[in-house]
Amino acid sequence: MDESRESVASPTNSQQTVSDDDEIDYSVKPEFYDSDLDNKDESWVSSKRKGKRTDAVLSCPACFTTLCLECQRHEIYLTQYRAMFVVNCEITDKKVFPHGSKKRRKNRKARKPEEAEEESSTSVEAVSQVCCSVCSTEVGVIDKDEVYHFYDVLPSES
Repeated sequence: MDESRESVASPTNSQQTVSDDDEIDYSVKPEFYDSDLDNKDESWVSSKRKGKRTDAVLSCPACFTTLCLECQRHEIYLTQYRAMFVVNCEITDKKVFPHGSKKRRKNRKARKPEEAEEESSTSVEAVSQVCCSVCSTEVGVIDKDEVYHFYDVLPSES
């Protein structure tokens, strides 16, 4: 047993260990480095917005993909946003009903079936689910007026 312990070399002096930083040659410029990248990104976003202001830039909470460059924050629900123009979003066929849209069943038997169908289509509006096109995470809904309502996103300062 003693022989096997001796054959395994373990550094006893901390100066003997070599870190990755010691192996990096900082005199050579990295191949994929661009010192002007932030300026280029800023000018690209400005060209997409065409000088308009936005409340936030919205990203997917799961994969951090950009979903919207121009949006408006909800006046009451501060974590919700609405937008007309989005990127990397996918509308699914799944219909979602707004919160608190439960219909009353009062006097339902007294009405004709045609009247009940008309009332249900006008009083409660179904919206379509919106997901991130990269990772399929649900991020919001789109209404009949084609306005996107985001409620599960990461906002960042613009």
